[in-house]
Order: sequence, then C-alpha cells, then structure tokens
Amino acid sequence: MENKQKTIAVLTSGGDAPGMNAAIRAVVRTALHRGMRVLGVRRGYNGLINGDMVELNYLSVSDIMHRGGTILYTARCAEFREDAGVEKAKETCIKMGIDGVVVIGGDGSYRGARDLSLKGIPCVGLPGTIDNDISSTEYTIGYDTAMNTVCDMVDRLRDTSQSHDRCSVVEVMGRKAGYIALNTGIACGASVILMPEVPYDLEKDVLDKIRNAHKTGKQHFIVMVAEGVGGVEELAKKIEAATGIETRACVLGHVQRGGAPSLTDRVAATKMGYHAVELLEQGIGNRVVGLQCNEVVDYDILEGLEMVKTIDTNLVRIAEEVSL
Repeated sequence: MENKQKTIAVLTSGGDAPGMNAAIRAVVRTALHRGMRVLGVRRGYNGLINGDMVELNYLSVSDIMHRGGTILYTARCAEFREDAGVEKAKETCIKMGIDGVVVIGGDGSYRGARDLSLKGIPCVGLPGTIDNDISSTEYTIGYDTAMNTVCDMVDRLRDTSQSHDRCSVVEVMGRKAGYIALNTGIACGASVILMPEVPYDLEKDVLDKIRNAHKTGKQHFIVMVAEGVGGVEELAKKIEAATGIETRACVLGHVQRGGAPSLTDRVAATKMGYHAVELLEQGIGNRVVGLQCNEVVDYDILEGLEMVKTIDTNLVRIAEEVSL
C-alpha cells in the first residue's frame, strides 16, 4: 500500500509579532521539501474550529519574510478555551486529514496546543510574542524588532524632550514582564527604568534620581516604564509636581508590534520553524520549541509552561549604575 502523504497545518495565535511570517515561511518550505502537504489556518484557533484554511505552496510564502504581522491573520479564541471548542478543532483536523499543527504564539497559544495534543492531534508551539515572556526559551520571535522600534521612537522623543527641557515618561509593552523596558531603557539612556519584577520607591528611586541628575546640569530625562507597572499619566503628574520639571507621559502602544522584522527575528523564526517540522515529521507533538544559548531546543508543553523565567539581575544592576 502506498504511504499516505503527511499533512500539517500552521497557524498564528494571540498578538502578532514581527517574524511570524518568517516562521510560516520556514514551516511551509521545510515541509514541502520533505514531501508534506501544508495547510495555512486563518485567524488562529478560530480557523481550526471553523475549517478556515488554505493550502500553501512555495509561492504562497514568497516575499513575506520581510513583512510584519502575519499573512495568516491572528486572533484570540474564547471558544477554544472550552473543551467543546477543542473537540471541534479535533474533528476539523480529522476531516481535513491533518497529522500535526504548528502553533505560533504565546503562553495562551501553548495551552491551546497542549489541549489539542491531548486530544490526539500532535502540536508543536513556536514562541511568537514581542514580550519575551515565555519561560521555556531565552528568546521569542518579535522581541528584537520591537525593541529596535522602541529605541527609534524614544530617540525621536528625546529630541523634543531636549528642546523643551522636559521629562518624558514612556510606557512600553511587555504585559507583566519588564524585558523590553530594561533593555530599551539601557539602550536609550533612560534616567529611570521601572519594571514589574523590581519594586520601587517613588521618592528614592524616581524623584531623587531626577533631582540629583538635574543638579549636575542635566535638563531632560527619560523614564522608561513597563506596561505591567502602568500608571504613566499619574506618574508624570507626580514628577512634575515634585521637581518642577515639565513632564509628559507617552504610551507607545501597538506600534511596537509592527514593522519589518530584524535579521535576528528572521533567523530565529526560520531556525525554530524548521525544527518544528522535523518534530512533526517524526510524529512528535506536545512540544514547544525555543532557543537556549542560541541553540534550538524543545520541551514537553507542560514542562515548558511550568518553567520560571526571571529578569537578569546583573543587567538591572548595570542599568542602575550607568543611569543619570
């Protein structure tokens, strides 16, 4: 009997991240090279439930690596959080002859991949999120591009802050993680960096630092605040009231998700997408792929979700000592 052609599906879920298209491209081209059939699932798990998918070929993924966002679109799916939704997705996979699914997204997407794997559909998760908050990998797809976007915008903001002798309180994304704030704060020369992982005292860690720097002749300031800390409007008011320095809040928002992915994101996404196909080719599912010491690794999804990721305390200390 002739062997059945293996069919895999690929989807993007949750918030979009630069480099997702590079991951899609790697999955599709690696699978086609190995004689597989590839279906692109549109709008995340919604598409898997409703059968919204299209067959992908070499040309489908041509000229997409440099584009931000995701050609498959993305969405969050409340229905998939319920067992009935997972069952529907399983039935769709069986009906479409899908032997495995590559899921590109964050922790929520991983939990969906775990649930579908437990239903008998092998799934492999790839870390696609600008927040870099997935514990099973040192690096997530989109992180580098997002940080470069922040640096570019804050550099521009600094020009107007300097022109007006102003303090700018900048909120960056990251949900409950401070990785973007810490690294971009250092890169942009922020006087103060606030992140959820490090408690702070307003008087000592913010106001006194600005006052002391002002005494040295410094006239403009950047305060970098992680999304999980929040409250930038109120913080700006407190800084201005306490120091007399004109202070404005700026929430950079979803512009951090957009734009052409950096070289780092394109290469990382390609390496991880390639590895995901290698796993599914062997019928291995319920895995999450990541990077450790720049090497591709994979873990059981449950193991990956239970891992703990901490902020680099040495980098926090460096930031504290070099800021002014």
